[in-house]
Amino acid sequence: MKKIALIAAVALALPFAAVAQNATATKPAAAKSEAKKAPPKRQVTRKAAKAVEEVTPIADDTNIVLSESDLAVAQRVSIGKAQCELGADVTVTPDEKKPGFFNVTTKGLKYRMHPVESRTGAIRLEDPRAGAMWLQLGNKSMLMNQKAGLRIADECQTAAQVAFADEMKKNPPKALFEGADAAKK
Repeated sequence: MKKIALIAAVALALPFAAVAQNATATKPAAAKSEAKKAPPKRQVTRKAAKAVEEVTPIADDTNIVLSESDLAVAQRVSIGKAQCELGADVTVTPDEKKPGFFNVTTKGLKYRMHPVESRTGAIRLEDPRAGAMWLQLGNKSMLMNQKAGLRIADECQTAAQVAFADEMKKNPPKALFEGADAAKK
């Protein structure tokens, strides 16, 4: 009877011994992998990031060559400060070093943009590096970040665009389909 009890005790103890032996063997390996982990990176404060962004110059090394039609579009770009919705503003200034290029700034963001021909007649400036686009119509403009899928500024108007919008209200353009619904005789 004692032999059976001893065999049963050994049979029950063997799996626990194997588990304990494997656990002690993996602990040093786990400790080594923890030691190899990189130290956590220090977080940059928003204030420091903004200060760096404000003093970082806009990159002027671009390989884009503007065509004659692009330069013609650049002549029509409304420059200056545009007031936007929700108290925002966007400033568009021409680049003196490179004709046809513009610096567009708002809320600490800076873009170096160039004109792109548009089939709709709208004036379109793009910064392919940052994925930003400035779309200018006769009566308003908007700044979008295509990479993030965001409108950065909307309903922006320079003084010339405000005057154009007022003129559109006084003398609305003729509707495209005006008279199309009239009964045919």
